[in-house]
Amino acid sequence: MNPTFKIVGLGEILWDIFPDGERLGGAPSNFACHCRQLGSDAFPVSCVGADELGQRTRTELKQLDVSPDYIQENESHSTGKVMVTLNDEGKPTYEILEDMAWDYLTFTPEWKALAQSLDAVCFGSLAQRSPQSRETIRTFLQHMPEKSLKIFDVNLREPFFGKEVVEESLELATILKLSDEELPVLAEYFNLAGTVTEQLSALRERFNLNLIAYTRGSDGSILSSVEETNESCGVKVKAIDSVGAGDSFTAALCTGLLKKRPLAEVNTFANQVAAYVCSNKGACPTLPDDLKSF
Repeated sequence: MNPTFKIVGLGEILWDIFPDGERLGGAPSNFACHCRQLGSDAFPVSCVGADELGQRTRTELKQLDVSPDYIQENESHSTGKVMVTLNDEGKPTYEILEDMAWDYLTFTPEWKALAQSLDAVCFGSLAQRSPQSRETIRTFLQHMPEKSLKIFDVNLREPFFGKEVVEESLELATILKLSDEELPVLAEYFNLAGTVTEQLSALRERFNLNLIAYTRGSDGSILSSVEETNESCGVKVKAIDSVGAGDSFTAALCTGLLKKRPLAEVNTFANQVAAYVCSNKGACPTLPDDLKSF
């Protein structure tokens, strides 16, 4: 019987407002939902407003078999919203509304107990745009077990990022996940030079990271660890909607690493999961059984 891991997606939870309707989203929430599908006890840790979308958030999470027990409620601020448009290739652009409930995360005794019990967490830069949530996220990470995985999914969203947040997050993380669009930003921040592989190695060594996952969309990914570098050419599919694909990649990566699978297997699996999500509508489509059984 496979072991069950306890995992958290920490940060923003929100509703993506598409031209054809509303969908529950936020990278940490998507990550937690995919980890749950892949067999772990996974929880989104965030905050919603005392409004209709806040209630719908809890209802939808339960329908996805994901517990909303660690979703706080803020009576003074609305549940997060993002206005999303897709181009002809299904690639999204975002207008992220400000001063939302997830900008006011509060470190509580319940969150402290949860942090101390975890095998892994995924957090990003967006939820750190407000001082309160930034401090809460840092405190949460500092209470996690020493051997746990702390995955920093850079997830840069204009205009809500800067060098200071990225640098502090890298110092707290054990694993970095970033895209081909994000590496040039970090290369400028930290004076990285040479080939992509050389830049990843320099970044990994500078921040004492165990692993970096570098994603290139349909062109696959590179996993760079202390011991080895593995490259996957990706899985070609007809992309319908890429929203959530990166989050599913991170969830599959996390699952494979916790199971201590070989890096090549983890890389292939993460690309297969992300490709499937890309070929379906929505951030968290139901995965087929062959992907769930990795």
